[in-house]
Amino acid sequence: MNTRMRSSRWTTLAAAGALLAAVTVGAAAPALAADVPEAGAASGAGAVSGNGTGTGTVTAPVTAPVTARPGPLDRETLAKTLDTLPADITGALVRVGGPEARWRGTSGEDVPANARFRIGSISKVFTATVLLQLAAEGKVDLDGGTVQRYLPGLLPAGYPPVTVRQLLDHTSGLPGGGGMTSGDGSTAWFAAHRADYFSPEQIVADMLTQPMSFAPGTAQQYNGNNYFVAGMVIEKVTGDTFADQVRRRITGPLGLHATYVPAADDLTVHGPHASVHVDVPAADGSTSRVDVTEQSPYPWAEGGMVSSAADLERFFDALLRGRLLPPAQQAEVFAVPNVPNDHNKNCEIGPTAGHACFSAGGLLRTVLPNGTEVWGKTGARPGYSSSVFATRDLSRTVVVGLNPTGISGEEFPTMWKLVTTAFGSGQVYGKR
Repeated sequence: MNTRMRSSRWTTLAAAGALLAAVTVGAAAPALAADVPEAGAASGAGAVSGNGTGTGTVTAPVTAPVTARPGPLDRETLAKTLDTLPADITGALVRVGGPEARWRGTSGEDVPANARFRIGSISKVFTATVLLQLAAEGKVDLDGGTVQRYLPGLLPAGYPPVTVRQLLDHTSGLPGGGGMTSGDGSTAWFAAHRADYFSPEQIVADMLTQPMSFAPGTAQQYNGNNYFVAGMVIEKVTGDTFADQVRRRITGPLGLHATYVPAADDLTVHGPHASVHVDVPAADGSTSRVDVTEQSPYPWAEGGMVSSAADLERFFDALLRGRLLPPAQQAEVFAVPNVPNDHNKNCEIGPTAGHACFSAGGLLRTVLPNGTEVWGKTGARPGYSSSVFATRDLSRTVVVGLNPTGISGEEFPTMWKLVTTAFGSGQVYGKR
């Protein structure tokens, strides 16, 4: 959760924020930070999402790639990076795909190539895809349907209308939450509470202890609470569980056998997987390494799923090829609202700095230092940090999974190096 309120990194972390922000450290103004129109804007006016308050979210679907193709794949640097992981990353895996370049690598004593891992906020892309399918079936109205309509009584009576689209693209203005799931934000707190379960209803109640961040539709602020509410909408309109909807609509048809939504009381990771740990400091200055492989999957539709690198690659291949959605909803996958960014580090680099960067499909759009436009998502849970990105034409896909022992983003320089190297890009804007 990347909001102005107190938040839990492991619950709803927008991992890309720290990852992308890392590239600007010590760098001059990004050479790519020119004021350029959103891709696809020349094709005509975008759709307007009304919110009942006199304002609307103008979306500009990106209709074609407008930037450079990936550079040559530097396999030697990928291998060297995996071989020289810092001490606070106990394991890693990388999977690069596409017709132009393929590479696989792992590091760590017990990291199998087919490892299952907790994907954190990458779960949001599955949630968004289910909701877009429901929209295609006429069961959900992205712009006319509101939280108040689908979940009456969930939000206070004085709240302005919040549409389903605004949940998906983080323009709802909903609060970030009061910190119920994060305690003091330390590894010690998480280790002691790693089995604690918080229901979606409890998450929303905690959220409502804080004020709204802005009027719906007027800005974009990445907030995991949007996707707890989105999951609740899915269950309400289908009369089914979120887990069953994901299985019936996505993982079953695509044969994603390593991907699932854990039951609320299932702390385990099924199938081959690495053991993960967090470092917990003691009063005497020493540090103990605590196994947190088993932990509560309470992040649910926001960030509770388990998957593998191969499954994520296959899912993104199907999603970007339009195999999961009809054309109208497929356009929404790349529909980034034309509103300002509000406290998202994710959206503060590259040619669209200062503007929204998340789409109605739950994807982050960014432009790497070499000019390559990529779409994807990052996610984190204690002991896990992962990312999946692809070019729009699928000439390159990249999945990275790391096992960090901290929960403050210390692993992101390594993540950024692996992602940019896999796309044949330099790591610093202005230096290709």
